Amino acid sequence: MEDRINAVAIIGPTAVGKTDFSLSLAKKLNAEIISVDSRQVYRYLDVGTDKVPREIRREVVHHLIDIADPDQIYSAADFAEDAKDAAERIISRGKLPLLIGGTPFYYRALEGVLSEDIPKDEKVREVLEKEKKERGLAALHNELAAIDPKAAAKIHPNDPVRTMRSLEIFRITGKCASWWYERQTKMKSDWNILYIGLVRSHEKLYENITRRVKEQFASGYPEEVEWLLNNGYSPELPALQGFGYRELVQYTLGKCSLHNAIEGDIRSTKAFSRRQMTWFRHFEPSVWYNFDVTSKDDALKDVLSRCIKHLEAAV
Repeated sequence: MEDRINAVAIIGPTAVGKTDFSLSLAKKLNAEIISVDSRQVYRYLDVGTDKVPREIRREVVHHLIDIADPDQIYSAADFAEDAKDAAERIISRGKLPLLIGGTPFYYRALEGVLSEDIPKDEKVREVLEKEKKERGLAALHNELAAIDPKAAAKIHPNDPVRTMRSLEIFRITGKCASWWYERQTKMKSDWNILYIGLVRSHEKLYENITRRVKEQFASGYPEEVEWLLNNGYSPELPALQGFGYRELVQYTLGKCSLHNAIEGDIRSTKAFSRRQMTWFRHFEPSVWYNFDVTSKDDALKDVLSRCIKHLEAAV
């Protein structure tokens, strides 16, 4: 396995404590961090994505943060290529690539599972965009639920990008998106990853989510979204359709109250955390630590031991 990229990844639902744990681990492992977050790749999306402060990034080097503009298309394939490049440079400096983030399909891209080979059709997408404006996103999601309940169950009703992509696949091929994804051929992966999973009880996790959302809203989140819209970034952009941003877009446009935006963000974030765990449970090889019963220090000691064994076995 000497020709593969040996790395460690910290996975788990949003607000579980991945960032704090990864910073401590990076210092002990002499590692540099590669962000595996589909929203942190975008410039100007700072408060809502909980980016690590720049002063901390000067202590522990981070990669793949602030590398695309909000109106730029950045795919999982782009991420896989950029992550490989970053990892090779990290290794050339005698350090370990430490993958941190909660975007499951980015990790899948590293494992060689991509959707770029599934048919696309610009004309079909244009029709779907028109239908979204005329019929509404809810109608499109209901249509998806009728033809592909598996895909619809994994896609939030307020997610236009994935909803329309799934409908596009069906309209082009006559087969459900879930059918295609289940039958994809896995390409050879360049990575040899040990997954370290962090979990908490739903009760504690939801407390963390609620507290973090309220802190974000009190720390310039509404102003961040207002600045983005005032500077010409369309509310229809995928970067502004994620949880939190879509609620604040509605608030900024005068379509809901600030209270409703906050509560909507909390609900959406909780739902996202459940979807993350549905994906992450299938990642392997993985070792899971429950922060309700294991302290951070104890987990760090055990993880360090496992990381050393993982790297030695790869030699």
